[in-house]
Formats: sequence, structure tokens, C-alpha cells
Amino acid sequence: MKVVITGGTGFIGRMLAKRILELGQLTGPSGAPEDIDEVVLFDAVAPPGPIGGLDARVRVVTGDIADRDLVFGLIDRDDVSVFHLASVVSGGGELDFDLAIRVNLTGGLNVLEAARARGSTPRVVFASSVAVFGGAAMPKRVGDATKQTPQTTYGATKAIGELLINDYSRKGFLDGRSARLPTVIVRPGKPNLAASSFASGVIREPLNGETCNLPVKPETAMPVLGYRNIVEGFVRLHEASPEALGDDRAINFPSVTFTVAEMIEGLRRVAGNRHLGEIVVEPDPRIEAIVATWPSETDAARALALGLPVDQAIDPIIEAYIEDFLDAI
Repeated sequence: MKVVITGGTGFIGRMLAKRILELGQLTGPSGAPEDIDEVVLFDAVAPPGPIGGLDARVRVVTGDIADRDLVFGLIDRDDVSVFHLASVVSGGGELDFDLAIRVNLTGGLNVLEAARARGSTPRVVFASSVAVFGGAAMPKRVGDATKQTPQTTYGATKAIGELLINDYSRKGFLDGRSARLPTVIVRPGKPNLAASSFASGVIREPLNGETCNLPVKPETAMPVLGYRNIVEGFVRLHEASPEALGDDRAINFPSVTFTVAEMIEGLRRVAGNRHLGEIVVEPDPRIEAIVATWPSETDAARALALGLPVDQAIDPIIEAYIEDFLDAI
């Protein structure tokens, strides 16, 4: 079978591809495990160099996800699964509304329509976000049944995507699943336009010996999940039976809530004798306003019942990042 990962050359896309290649099989449209002979990583830009840990089954394709013909050309087999990760992120969506709509909505519709056109009911896993929640009536702890009142364009496009996944699945066009993600940490590389980017930066930059300019107060609390469990959660959600998912295909991923101060404390515990860069608190009202619209806790009972993994503490998340991206160098 073929696997298409949109946003595939990004951090999570690459890690997901590696995990899928390790497994060698996923449940195909047939409902049975099928051998994976092709993985396409589709993204707007090519990676700066070769992606390590992959093999000859992988092909990188660059282009615009709003290009319908291009997307249909990627999803060109009946024995296909799609992980739809491509998105304009939260802060970027607030800065450029038109880009967010074109990429997140038009691009998302292209993926769903291409999957529908196969006629084989392929599985489609859509990367959503807890940013679908918000508003004055939002409770501190949100669950899968909490009303969605997103307060960012990014969150609104994710909520629309979840509804479309539900409806396309109800109609039998595809077998969809929406992975409603908390903040993913620790992302390597440079900061991006996500309003939550600081949650990785407050760990990543000090470990690199660089200064982190923290745009929120240390008491800011966020639900997070380490990238290893994000990747494993994507795979397990893909493998869940349609009967176990029912008519609501959007699943809150498990998370654990930490304040930024607790993340910093964990960093100092784990860092040992490493020289850490300075953390300078410089609140950014724009970032704080976006983060304030998000929930601080999630109820993931359905995800846990499906066997999705969860982190129990901040220290192992930081240790994994050091092992994978610092000590491995």
C-alpha cells in the first residue's frame, strides 16, 4: 500500500515516516494489514538536504496543497492511507488570513476529495488542534464533547476540518480520524510562527547555549505531549477500528499540563552539567492573547481507551529530545 504524508518534510512528518517504515505495514482500505511499498512526503518546500533514517520506499514531492490536480496525483492508488499534517500554524494564520484559508481549507478539501475519488474508503488521519476550543464559556478542562468556539483563524479551520472528516466518514467516502493535538514538544530547529513555539524554545534554545526570549509569563500553563508519543498516537489512531471511533471521529490526544516554570525546572534537572543559555521573560501581548484563548487541560478518556500513549512527566520528554537531537549528533 501507499502512504501519503502532507506536511511530510516537517519535523513530525519525518518522524512519522520513519515509524511507519519501521512497522512495514498498516491497515489498508481492505481492513487487513498491508505491506507498505511507497511513502510520499509532500510539502510546500523541499528539505535542505537528505532526510536521514528513510529508505528507497520514500519519495519527496514539493508543491502547493491548494493545487487540486497535484493533490489528486499524489493520492492515486486505491490502496492508500493519508496523514494530513500540512497547515498554516496559529500565529501565521492570524498574520495572513487568506493564506490560512487557502492552505488549511482549500488544501484540506483537496485531500478529502482526492481520497473520496478513490472509491476504496481509504483511511485519512487529519492533524487538528486543541485550538478548536475557546471563547468565554470554555471550561478549564475540555473533552471531546466540549463545544468548539475557536478564537483564531487557525482554530476555526481545524474545527471545520474535523466536521468535514466526520461527514465524509458518515457518507462512506473515506474512513477519517481527527487527531486533536495539544502543544507538541520539543521541536528541533528554529522557532516557527506557531504561537506555542516558545514551549519548545524554552527547552531547545537553552540546551543549544542560546538565549530564549520567553513571550509569556512563567506561570502560563499548557497541555503538552512529547513528539515520540505524538507520532505513536498518529499510528494507533490510524489503526483503530471504525467501530471503536463511532460517529465522532475527533479525538483529544492525551496530554499533561505544565506551567512554563515547571518546564524550566525540568530542563534544569535533566541538563546536568550542560551549559544552558539564558531565559529572558519578555511578554508579547499578541502571543499572550492567542495562548489565553486555548484550554489549559484536556480530557482524553476516549484516546486512552483506544490505547494512545501519554507522557507522565516533563523530564522524559526533555531526555528524549537530548537523546534524539543532541547526543545523536
